[in-house]
Amino acid sequence: MQEEYYSLISEQAFIDPTAKIGKNVTIGPFCYIGKDVVIGDNCELTSHVVIKGPTTIGKGNRFFQFASIGEECQDLKYNNEPTQLVIGDNNTFRESCTIHRGTIQDNSLTQIGSNNLFMAYTHVAHDCMVGSDCIMANNASIAGHVHVGDWAILGGMSGVHQFCHVGAHSFVAATSLVLKDIPPYVMASGNTAKPYGLNAEGLKRRGFDKALITEIKRAYKVVFRQGHSIEEAVELLAEKSAEHEEIQLFSDFIGASSRGIIR
Repeated sequence: MQEEYYSLISEQAFIDPTAKIGKNVTIGPFCYIGKDVVIGDNCELTSHVVIKGPTTIGKGNRFFQFASIGEECQDLKYNNEPTQLVIGDNNTFRESCTIHRGTIQDNSLTQIGSNNLFMAYTHVAHDCMVGSDCIMANNASIAGHVHVGDWAILGGMSGVHQFCHVGAHSFVAATSLVLKDIPPYVMASGNTAKPYGLNAEGLKRRGFDKALITEIKRAYKVVFRQGHSIEEAVELLAEKSAEHEEIQLFSDFIGASSRGIIR
């Protein structure tokens, strides 16, 4: 750390000598920054934030009180291996949010993109891959090895089973239990979660034009309304997939699902 940064760091914070702190970083009282932590420029830690490494954090992130970032995971197979957490830019981690590092059983990495909002008491377990522009509402939790696509929203107190994939632009309603993969653009709700149509309103807000949304709706009906097998549905979507990368994303996700999709 350079001396010019000290005015932004509380005397009541602990920072390991190996930690690397960027420019204009605010670290409030009673924060703990462990070894092998890198914090990018313009980040803010309000107070009582714990960050352990190896963890690399990008620029402009905000951490509220009692957030626990980069802690070792709760997987009983974990044996103190040097796994990582990597976080992008401009994320917000609200009160008591917990983010765990990866395990050697996967890629030794938990990774989070940029511009995400993790509300109070959310949990991201080991080896998860979270995209960008996502929202996890209060108490939402994702178990180990879960992948979440860009612009996905997980409602309050929802839970996602380990190894599940949640597609881009999908919406998971509050208190839902997700045991299978949720394709892109789909709204899911229930215990266990079932499909409830297309997230059309979300797509409108993100600039999808009316004609494209209509094509995605038709693709949704092929998969969820017409009684086809997954293989048949992917084959039927092939022509439209070649015309629209958004439908290609939808079709590829369904065809690659190893847990099976919600239906």
